[in-house]
Amino acid sequence: MRLPNLNALRMFDAAARHLNFRLAAEELHLTQGAVAQQIRRLEADLGVELFQRRARGLAFTENGRSLHKSVARALAIIDEAVAAFQPEPARIRLSVTPSFAAKWLVPRLPDFAARHPEIELQIIASERLSDFRYDGIDVAIRQGRPPFGKGLSFRLLAPLSLCAVCCPSYSAGAGSPARFKDFARFQLIEDGHHHWRALLDEKNIEAGQRMMQFNQTALAMDAAANGQGIALAPRLLLNAELAQGRLTVLWQDTRPEQSGYYIVCPETLKPSPARQAVTDWILTEAGTSRNDDPPRPDSPARSPLPR
Repeated sequence: MRLPNLNALRMFDAAARHLNFRLAAEELHLTQGAVAQQIRRLEADLGVELFQRRARGLAFTENGRSLHKSVARALAIIDEAVAAFQPEPARIRLSVTPSFAAKWLVPRLPDFAARHPEIELQIIASERLSDFRYDGIDVAIRQGRPPFGKGLSFRLLAPLSLCAVCCPSYSAGAGSPARFKDFARFQLIEDGHHHWRALLDEKNIEAGQRMMQFNQTALAMDAAANGQGIALAPRLLLNAELAQGRLTVLWQDTRPEQSGYYIVCPETLKPSPARQAVTDWILTEAGTSRNDDPPRPDSPARSPLPR
């Protein structure tokens, strides 16, 4: 029996982890045909069938499952031995939504670069939910409620604390709402999270006119800053606009049970000083922004509108 080479075993390991030739090929930057051919050759060399080919992927045979346990362990030993002679690249891939990137993260990146010039921070801004297994993401900022999935650790970055905001001229011209139901007579600006619709439905209030619709919170905020109506936005994203006077807060959601922004990463990742530095910096920045930029006197954090 001819012993298989290391490349063949790496292809087998990738195919075994994904149970799919196409995904294995994408990981290895090869063609699907090249991976399939190498697996057929490996099966011929070993004299056993390793996978059952199915319409939607692969399934292990008993021989394939047994071999992969040993091959995966051996490859891990090789990778660890080689890594001991190579310093870990200080590169972190951070997944965020476009709105979080534009309104919170990007203005703060020069500070991160000054504090951590040794770390290459790659920002992946997308509305699509990242898959840590396949996307190579080290850390993600997610909006919602935990838990976020099996095998994921999370830490609260900031509660959502939704604020109804508009530009000062819009508030002065249309008159500020005295009660929450008065919002129904204004032009409301909705984003992809549909917070306005959920709040109005909860309070059994019908909007007086069709809402202006955007798929991103940042666009809804910009529309409000340009005098086009009242948007709902998380308090964490509003600091710059409030400080510059582009937006003013009319109401803030102070209910204790709220979703929020969370830092999420896989529990299985080995310790990384670079990843820890990124998460510590994000938490520090969020804490500083909340402490140094308290609600304005007219903020409903102090004087919420009547129900």
